[in-house]
Amino acid sequence: MPAAMSRRGGSRFANSRAGFQPPVKEVPVPAGLIKAARKSGQLNLSNRDLSEVPQSVWRINVDPPEDCHLNVSFNASERWWDQTDLTKLILASNKLECLSEEIQLLPALTVLDVHDNQLTSLPCAIGQLLNLQKLNVSHNKLKELPDELCNLRTLKNLQLQHNELERIPDGIGHLVHLEDLDMSSNRLSTIPSTLGELADLQRFNLAGNKLKSIPSDISKMRSLKFLDATRNELECVPPELAGMVSLEQLYLRHNRLRHLPEFPSCKYLKELHVGNNQIEYLGPDHLKPLSAISVLELRDNKLKSLPDEILLLQGLERLDLTNNDISSLPYKLGNLPKLKSLLLEGNPLRSIRRDIINRGTQELLKYLRSRIEEQPASQGDSGPGTAMTFPSESKGSVYSLGTHKVLEYSNKKATVVPDEVFDASDGAPVVSVNLSKNLLTGVPSRIAELKATVTDVNLGFNKLDSISLELCTLEHLTHLDLRNNLLTSLPVEMKRLQRLQTVILSFNRFKEFPDALYHIPLLETILMSNNQVGAIDSIQLMQLDKLSTLDMQNNDLMHVPPELGRCINLKTLLLEGNPFRNPRPAILARGTTAVLEYLRSRIPT
Repeated sequence: MPAAMSRRGGSRFANSRAGFQPPVKEVPVPAGLIKAARKSGQLNLSNRDLSEVPQSVWRINVDPPEDCHLNVSFNASERWWDQTDLTKLILASNKLECLSEEIQLLPALTVLDVHDNQLTSLPCAIGQLLNLQKLNVSHNKLKELPDELCNLRTLKNLQLQHNELERIPDGIGHLVHLEDLDMSSNRLSTIPSTLGELADLQRFNLAGNKLKSIPSDISKMRSLKFLDATRNELECVPPELAGMVSLEQLYLRHNRLRHLPEFPSCKYLKELHVGNNQIEYLGPDHLKPLSAISVLELRDNKLKSLPDEILLLQGLERLDLTNNDISSLPYKLGNLPKLKSLLLEGNPLRSIRRDIINRGTQELLKYLRSRIEEQPASQGDSGPGTAMTFPSESKGSVYSLGTHKVLEYSNKKATVVPDEVFDASDGAPVVSVNLSKNLLTGVPSRIAELKATVTDVNLGFNKLDSISLELCTLEHLTHLDLRNNLLTSLPVEMKRLQRLQTVILSFNRFKEFPDALYHIPLLETILMSNNQVGAIDSIQLMQLDKLSTLDMQNNDLMHVPPELGRCINLKTLLLEGNPFRNPRPAILARGTTAVLEYLRSRIPT
């Protein structure tokens, strides 16, 4: 029998005792797969319910096939000793708890994929796979990584996300050819400064950890284009970050930032996402360097104004200012040539009517352009139909807006609304009620007295744990704000609100998507971020043919139904911060259109 020879450093018969051994009882692998793998160098054993890897897999390039003695002609297709070394092994979506040290018998591997298993550790022998270029161990239960992993100098892609890692070996800086590194959704409180030695790294994902700081050495990553540090505990970012000259996309959402970083050298930065922080100030020095920016996401912060330098961002396509404290905008914002998406919901804007905001970006920009010639002082005036979408600091309990009235009793730290507040309306046609920023534990029953005229109710930032039936009698209601309460459900009677267009339920305690919402056909905007919702019914959502914005960020969605892709009227679909595996973060980062296309592609035919 001719001696088997390896084309990649002698993988065959690497063990002196490995030639011919008695068969070991193991989970069977179809003989056809093994035979094909000997020829192609690729073996896919994903989704086979394996609790262990058959020894025949590890020894595929060591032991001869069981039927080799049956070959008498040895034609070209049957010369097993001329087999191709295994270069690609996929063991994903099984029940593996460990990998054998015999993995060293596959030194020619360039791709090893064991994601979605139950691995708690990796064998030290993995450090002998010196040809490995891609390693995916994501979605396991790894608590640590062997130091030997850092010997894989040819590695280009390393996927470690969704494990239980608390530390990363300092030697990771030796993986100098890494281009894509994902450490997201682990338990990291620190990362080694040696990561700065990864000069070829282009994508780096740190989202969903416990990082309080980022080492300044990562600024040495001269090739880095994508950095995601979403959902950590960052209070600041190192100023050296501004020196990352190749950086194009930066995600710092859901942290504790009080100040926006300055990026004087990031001339290629296209997307900056800093939503869900505590940023109070946006200055000229923050914006002037962002000459290439196309997406600026500042939602859910504490900004009170925008500097005129926002007008310098001539390439800006998307500006998200949702849920800030902005009372006025520079009207010349309407002249930005490429602006396609301007989101303003949740700001106390006094000069832009709500109905204009609800018509979408193009109508909003058109309105801003029409106001350019007006005096700036008029921006502070509150005219008829003011777009009061955030608790105001009104001095009076009730004040007149043209011929209508707004019932205002916000930011009083009150546990009840005094009767005189309702009495003061004196039968006038109240259209807007603002009772936000109090300590209310229930909806005032007298709100039902306003059912003939009220269209806008803000009960956000209270301590409501249930919704009374009185609220469900407001048949003309179009906008309902219940954010930052203690709600776990909505009464089924809410379906009576057939004219409701916008409902804000963010920062509550919902574990299920409220069934009543599926039965309100005019709903255009549903904001349910930062709850504990575990599932959504895509079939029922499809019936809401007016729905254009759905925010389900930071919930407990384990699965995104592919049929959601058929909700073609959705213009904004936000799903970040959920534990589902698909769509991947890279797809989410490409925006709503890409997510919907991906979901449609997954619908079973």
